[in-house]
Amino acid sequence: MSDYVRNLWYLGAWDHEVPEGGMLSRTLLDEKWLIASLSDGTYAMLADRCPHRFVPLSKGRLEQDVIHCPYHGLGFDRTGACVHNPFPAPPPAHARARTMPVVHRHRGLWFWPGDPDQADPASIPDFAFVDRADMQRSRLVIQGHYELVTDNLMDLTHAEFLHVASFGVNGSIFSGRQSVVTDESGAIWNNWDMEAVTPPMWAAPMLGEGDRVDQWLHMRWHAPAAMALAVGLARAGTGRKDMVVPPMLNPHIITPETRTSSHYFYDHEATPEAEALARQVFVEEDEPMIEAAQQALGEQDFWAARPAILETDAAAIRARRRLMQLRRAEAGAEEKAILAEAG
Repeated sequence: MSDYVRNLWYLGAWDHEVPEGGMLSRTLLDEKWLIASLSDGTYAMLADRCPHRFVPLSKGRLEQDVIHCPYHGLGFDRTGACVHNPFPAPPPAHARARTMPVVHRHRGLWFWPGDPDQADPASIPDFAFVDRADMQRSRLVIQGHYELVTDNLMDLTHAEFLHVASFGVNGSIFSGRQSVVTDESGAIWNNWDMEAVTPPMWAAPMLGEGDRVDQWLHMRWHAPAAMALAVGLARAGTGRKDMVVPPMLNPHIITPETRTSSHYFYDHEATPEAEALARQVFVEEDEPMIEAAQQALGEQDFWAARPAILETDAAAIRARRRLMQLRRAEAGAEEKAILAEAG
């Protein structure tokens, strides 16, 4: 059974990572892929390997929407077809690069590694809030399985231990109420709501001495690992109307690079201070812990390691089980197709 669910949308890159009229090579789901920016404003996604002698097409050039291999000059269009042979003979029909559907949406380039006939752009999760000019979109690579990164994000309680220095937490989540809900779209929500609690240290300067706040942390998960975190802070007893700061909404989107490494797409305010804070949270605090967990597991399957499950793990475990169901369903469909072909 594959480690990945194929018939889903994954984020391959932020749009600014692909130069206009240029190309980007990136490892996604254990394979090298090339994303090309085309003249009509759309994008193409091809396997970054020439079918002739297997060199990376990204080492070549993109001219008039044709990608030319640097080794023997074969040219491939957005469909993967070889449309140019510098020698007199026509290119053989089997000289074709593999492709995947790719859609530009919410400042990102989303790809579909499964059956292209099932690739409906309407099923891309809603990240319309990412289209903000005041935000900087970033990416880092974490040396950990993408479900370990998801576990970290779907478990908001770890902030009380791991993010003391960055967020100035004060234990309010321990008196909070957790609810885990699956909505009609299939998204899993991990909601933490804290009422009349001591404000976090970063908010104290905006409040009077002894003031209490209502705080909420709501994480939304879409398969395979596209998450959005909503954070709110209001003066207690105001029905969440007297906001201390405007509500915050940020993407946390994970795409497997390999079985043991992940692309982490996120955003932050376009200021040096916000960039430094994001680096502290993700690179200095989260990343070492996730990588340590991956090193401890090695090649061992998560469930085979018999993890202790806490009540607060409910959302992360629900997401893992949903992915397991999807993988099994795809494996079953593939087996039926093979048997049908065999007669």
